[in-house]
Amino acid sequence: MKIKKGDSVIIVSGKDKLKKGKVLKVFPKENKVLIEGLNLRKKHIKPKKSGEKGQTIQVSIPVNSANVKLICPKCSQAARIGYKVVDSAVGHKFRICKKCGQEI
Repeated sequence: MKIKKGDSVIIVSGKDKLKKGKVLKVFPKENKVLIEGLNLRKKHIKPKKSGEKGQTIQVSIPVNSANVKLICPKCSQAARIGYKVVDSAVGHKFRICKKCGQEI
């Protein structure tokens, strides 16, 4: 997966289109990412003790990684991500921005 925890991303489709946020968690098996403060859903919570009231809170739900683009820290634009291999024998590689070509 090309998106990592801590990256700044922009959502490119869905109800939160063109909103920006920070990646909190990545789920590579499900191909989803959890973005801070975006894709919110309401969750109803039962009261724990007698006499206490129930609550409705908003929770972030993971978004498919195909619906987000990484914001390049160098050029500050939403860009696709590529890899550049330094040493193929050892397997060292790093991410690059497809727009400006700089290492991310």
